[in-house]
Amino acid sequence: MNPLLLLAVFVGASSLGYIIIREVPSLLHTPLMSGTNAISGVTLLGALVSAAAAAASGSRILGFLAIMLASINLVGGFTITDRMLKMFRR
Repeated sequence: MNPLLLLAVFVGASSLGYIIIREVPSLLHTPLMSGTNAISGVTLLGALVSAAAAAASGSRILGFLAIMLASINLVGGFTITDRMLKMFRR
């Protein structure tokens, strides 16, 4: 894949994500965390596809790093959501 295209997708996705999160009121951040975890799953899929399409070894290393960070984000988000939901159980 063209590196400029990948960079453009990354910049576009980052900008759109920032704009969407910025518009959410602070009181809604915690309840929306479960939905955000689903978005993190999509990020993980994107990292997997990018790593699979990588031709150079440097790109593969960056793809592996992206997979690791997206996985940590996904697991951490679900862990925090689970802890938050346990607070509401009797």
